[in-house]
Amino acid sequence: MSLPRLFLALLALALPGAAAAQTGRFQSAGAPNAGPPELALFPGLAALQDRLEEQGWLIRGQATFILQGHPRFRSPYRGEASLSPAPNARNTFSSDLVVGRRLWHGAEVIVNASVTRGFGVSNSVGAAAFPNNEAFRLGSTEPYFFVPRAFFRQTIALSGDTVPPDDDPLRFTESLPRERITITIGKLSVWDIFDDNRYAHDARTQFLNWALVGAAGFDYAADARGWTNGIAVEWENGTWAVRAGVFQVARRANGLFLDPSVTRAFQALVSLERFWEVSGREGAARLIYGYSRTRQSSWNQLFRNGFDTFEQNPNGYEGKHNLALSFDQQITGDLGVFGRLSWNDGRTQNWMFTETDRAVSAGVSMQGTRWGRPRDTVALGGNVGWISAGRRRYLEAGGIGFIVGDGRLNYAPEVAIETYYNMHVAAGIDVALNYQAIVNPAYNQDRGPVHLFALRFRTAF
Repeated sequence: MSLPRLFLALLALALPGAAAAQTGRFQSAGAPNAGPPELALFPGLAALQDRLEEQGWLIRGQATFILQGHPRFRSPYRGEASLSPAPNARNTFSSDLVVGRRLWHGAEVIVNASVTRGFGVSNSVGAAAFPNNEAFRLGSTEPYFFVPRAFFRQTIALSGDTVPPDDDPLRFTESLPRERITITIGKLSVWDIFDDNRYAHDARTQFLNWALVGAAGFDYAADARGWTNGIAVEWENGTWAVRAGVFQVARRANGLFLDPSVTRAFQALVSLERFWEVSGREGAARLIYGYSRTRQSSWNQLFRNGFDTFEQNPNGYEGKHNLALSFDQQITGDLGVFGRLSWNDGRTQNWMFTETDRAVSAGVSMQGTRWGRPRDTVALGGNVGWISAGRRRYLEAGGIGFIVGDGRLNYAPEVAIETYYNMHVAAGIDVALNYQAIVNPAYNQDRGPVHLFALRFRTAF
């Protein structure tokens, strides 16, 4: 699909009488944040959505187009997984249609149909903190249809009082029991349930960088497009929450197919969360632990068996421990801060998300109330990533990973800084300007820094 046709397709979604709604995908990344029903593209559609919900049907959608590029940067050498130093620009388009059906009290089925196309710069390699979370390694020049989500969810009330619903587009808008248990089974993104953050979790409305959408040092379960199968059980009462789940993992490093040996290959996750208010300002903290068992190799095994075994350990399965701590806090009614710390044991390869072993990220987000545009957002965030001694030794020896690998390495921590201004243009339509700087891309101080500029168009109903 040509660039003009993409703009026309995006524009068509904002016009009454559009024949079909195209909406988007949340990589490895979480839910497509279609926004609450009052942000519908035109009043008639909002009324239709309300009527359908009364009859037990949920209809939501969104479409996101991102154009991102960078000028030439310093690069005395490059490898198979390097950012290209030549001036480069690429675009991505993602679209989702979310359909839900109530089955009985508290029970629902959600199906998300998606059409995507496009590529990240350098085919989404060359920086562990990759600058576009809408991009993935399996890009395409033509529109590609798939079903990223198809799951059953049962909500069990443990209290008679209720709380207002959040703006999750994967849920009906009815109030939820304050204390409840939620069981989810099927195909989904791990980020639909884990590692939420008020200010940094949705590349379609917030930060674009992978390391600001989620905890970069945590190797979350996913296939190459960001999806998995599994079961999750959640308990929450408005003050505390405990979430646990077991999910399939990729069969090969960054592979599209999931490992069918679910008794030997899996990821188990548990999250303990605390919510509070300070002078009426909401805050939250989340501690997440994960254990993965995949066909990944230890670094010693890679050196012993040969670097050509990177995609799959010929000797069997190895385990990996992951840990993340995140928080978000409202400072005023229009200003908030966030942060994440993440770690994995570094003994083995990362397998599914990105190639970082330690990371710290933080940032600030402000709504435009002070300049008369309360639905606009301006934000600044940054991430610093480190790698283990084993990964460093592998890259120094010329090893190539699924995200990074310049053929050699002059090691330094990778630093990514991002700022954006998201402007609310009209009901259901937003435009954002984005700038990022990546210093020591792929942990290599011989290359870069890289300056990236992006323009994001989004529409939702």
